[in-house]
Amino acid sequence: MTKVRRVRRDGGLVVGLACVLGMAACQLDVVRAGDRQAETQGAQAAPQDGPSLVIQNDSDLPDTFPHATYEFKFRAHGGVPVLHWKLEKGALPPGIKLEEDGLLHGQPERSGEFQFTVSVTDGGKPQQAVQKGFVLRVRSALSLNWKTPARVSGNRIEGTVEVANTTPDDMDLTFYVLAVAENGRATALGYQHFVLRRGTLSKELPFGETLPHGGYVVRVDAVGEVAPKNLIYRENLQTPSALQVTVGP
Repeated sequence: MTKVRRVRRDGGLVVGLACVLGMAACQLDVVRAGDRQAETQGAQAAPQDGPSLVIQNDSDLPDTFPHATYEFKFRAHGGVPVLHWKLEKGALPPGIKLEEDGLLHGQPERSGEFQFTVSVTDGGKPQQAVQKGFVLRVRSALSLNWKTPARVSGNRIEGTVEVANTTPDDMDLTFYVLAVAENGRATALGYQHFVLRRGTLSKELPFGETLPHGGYVVRVDAVGEVAPKNLIYRENLQTPSALQVTVGP
């Protein structure tokens, strides 16, 4: 008996058609090719471009001070260039901004502790994106606190304050204390002008003066200047109510 066989490959399938002469029936066999099995099980997910993206910076950023120029660059490892940074949540110190290239810069307007989250996204397909929380502390550059609160001693008002310079710069400090009477007249209780060295955590400054009978609000002011950087820091204290001098004229 004579046989005719024709073979055709189509999309990974081998189709064999065998017809036997003299017979009305034809048998169709479809056989899946073994060497194409992996390709016909479905497309796999595309691999991630580049190594995993990681933010490298520590959570605590370098401290700064009000009105001081601040610059800090965020860094990341992995991913596919170009990286894009942005603020996700929280708040930066007023006067500080984050650029898309990861540069944090500006001049903070006030002291405080600021918590925020930044994210970085790479240029891969699909994109990678990671987030991390940070803390930036804007410390008070010049601090002024009562050591001995202003008080009346006979016909005299006196006290002591502590001043500190936590910046990396020496300050030209002007310190003065006024007793303001009920009629608005001010009397000096103390005055000093000196260089407050950087890193000074506590320097005591006493004041005191004899005053006539009456009520006085005591105000303490300190002004620190860093001339090379064109920076001026100010702090003040004030008694919550008038102090009464009852002895004297």
